[in-house]
Amino acid sequence: MAQTIPQDILDALTDIDMPRLGAEPEIASKIDVQGHRVPVHACGVVIVGSGAAGLRAAVELKRRGCDVAVISQSAWGGTSACSGSDKQTLHTANTADRGDNFREMARAMRAGGAMDEDMAYIEAVGSVRAMASLQFLGLPLPQDSLGGTLRYRTDHDEAGRATSCGPRTSRLMVKVLATEAIRLGIDFFNQTTGVRVLVEGQGDRRAVSGILAVRPRSQAPDNPYGLTLFHAPALVIAAGGPGELYRDSVFPNGCFGGLGLALEAGVDLVNLTESQFGIGTRREGFPWNLSGTYVQAMPYVYSVDAEGNEHNFLADYYRSTQELVSNLFRKGYQWPFHATRMLDFGSSLVDLAITRENQAGRRVFMDFNRNPAPVPGDLPFSLDRLDADVAAYLGKAGARQRLPIDRLHHMNPLSVELYLRYKVDIRRDPLEFAVNNQHMNGGIAVDTWGRSSLPGLYAIGEAAGTHGVTRPGGAALNAGQVLGTRVAEHIAAGGRARTPPDGRVGEPLEQALGQIERVLRAGSALNIRAIRDEVQARMSDHAGILCTPQDVATALQAAGKLNRTIRDTGISFLRGGEIARVLQWQQMALVSEAVLAALHHYIDQGGGSRGARAICDPAGEAEPMARSGPLSDVRFRKERVADQAGQILVRLVDGQFQITTRPNRSLDETAKPFFERDWPAWLTGAVFDLDRRAVPDV
Repeated sequence: MAQTIPQDILDALTDIDMPRLGAEPEIASKIDVQGHRVPVHACGVVIVGSGAAGLRAAVELKRRGCDVAVISQSAWGGTSACSGSDKQTLHTANTADRGDNFREMARAMRAGGAMDEDMAYIEAVGSVRAMASLQFLGLPLPQDSLGGTLRYRTDHDEAGRATSCGPRTSRLMVKVLATEAIRLGIDFFNQTTGVRVLVEGQGDRRAVSGILAVRPRSQAPDNPYGLTLFHAPALVIAAGGPGELYRDSVFPNGCFGGLGLALEAGVDLVNLTESQFGIGTRREGFPWNLSGTYVQAMPYVYSVDAEGNEHNFLADYYRSTQELVSNLFRKGYQWPFHATRMLDFGSSLVDLAITRENQAGRRVFMDFNRNPAPVPGDLPFSLDRLDADVAAYLGKAGARQRLPIDRLHHMNPLSVELYLRYKVDIRRDPLEFAVNNQHMNGGIAVDTWGRSSLPGLYAIGEAAGTHGVTRPGGAALNAGQVLGTRVAEHIAAGGRARTPPDGRVGEPLEQALGQIERVLRAGSALNIRAIRDEVQARMSDHAGILCTPQDVATALQAAGKLNRTIRDTGISFLRGGEIARVLQWQQMALVSEAVLAALHHYIDQGGGSRGARAICDPAGEAEPMARSGPLSDVRFRKERVADQAGQILVRLVDGQFQITTRPNRSLDETAKPFFERDWPAWLTGAVFDLDRRAVPDV
């Protein structure tokens, strides 16, 4: 029976209005440094980023009596508020049909390797608390008639741990957390871009002392760059991932993340080789991941060449119509590209085919008003000829309507409404899409409390490199909530964030200002458009889903040359409003080189294909097959199992990237907590390990 959901309900879950920020606090204090009169806001802790992870940390810190300030380039304008984060992965509470336990969930999270076992367990245990507190704040996660959470299967998830409020799940999370943050009176500084972490001390005594930001409203004749200093003993980077790193990206425009900030502060980054790529609409229009029901509706996928001719190109890869449409369906819960799924006519052969069409200059579309065209010589599409898992799913969903648009509207009417909001009517028009970069699984190296290798600096959300190789879909949203809470607990336990610091920061501020002035050179021949075009093209063309050792090595050399040019000549700017972007693109160029340096190291040491990328090599052990025969040009190396046990660390030292490795942190699954023995550590605060200044082994 067709389900009819009233339009007002669809509207409420699609058009998510965000709360209005209150009046911004006045910044009365100023400091004179090298001819600049810089406003100074002192506080206990600064959070960089106003997404779901950052807001969670802000709320939890404020509840614990800490003096908190949130700075944001654009409040409610980041990935979790604007992009396609449509699910949260959580512990399934030992329900009879999907039995689960925290250790089993942790094993699923870290199954792809390069993830710390203790962090996976922390995320599993913390998911219950994260979900319950979000529900308390008003997040409308769906329930059955007996109060159980409705769940479904997602990528890298066999137990069915995902739940969803629809395509705007992460935006709804931001909304309820933002509403609570405003209610608590947390200080927000919008249109404020952090550009340099301030570090005091030397050697083992290094520690955070704040962050220097660019604020257009602070620009004045005696402050031409619009600088503002946020002076604090604790800094939480929650600015998301480096979405601007790739040309082919599903990130909203302007997502630079915080990895460049961390690199310049000498902080260790980890797992930069690990990202996620998958099909989605292009960022030039409305960027969105085409996972879940978009492909489970089984639309017709085709390409168009320069002369306007249509090509049923997937039929060149699959042996039968049934095999083609069943693997298209599986992209719903096998959305990220994975090299091994190109084998045996698997679902990632779809990603490969799309990539090759784009490389040939063809545009790729999906049409929800046409069923898939048949493979030549085979029978036409039929709902009665599907692989068993596909047929069973559609049968349970009641999605046996004649056309894809009807199947989609039946399973997920919100998916249709979402595109309508952006003037794209998939009920009428085909949807252009491509294989895009979607998530950085690596990031700032942190310990179990979110501490980085620089004392006082923490990282959460996509900025933290905790996700490993094949995290389940929705696990990143959960990770940000869990670690955001733990970071708040740790900072509050230290006591320093309850009141603003009263010391001066003259030397660190002078150093940061000197770094900025070496970049900002009005007469330079290098501008941000040239840097953007070069970085994005290099990363999309040479560090996407298909890589070769030679391409990566050449790309790394070119990235190093660009950064040397920036150091030598700086970057030009035409007006004050470009200053923040200039500094962000200077940092993005560094991040690009860091990613390529880690990837080159991994490949050069014999690393194989895993997670995001196929390492193509004529001597590789694996060769995908198409209907027409072997695809020898994408023969690839298989992953070495031993590589799953370790992680690659990157640190910037005197303009050079240092690469080291470390084993994953382990978890003794036989160890059991004991109340009387372990309670004192909680009561005294020993559990927070506050005496350790540095965290060298993160």
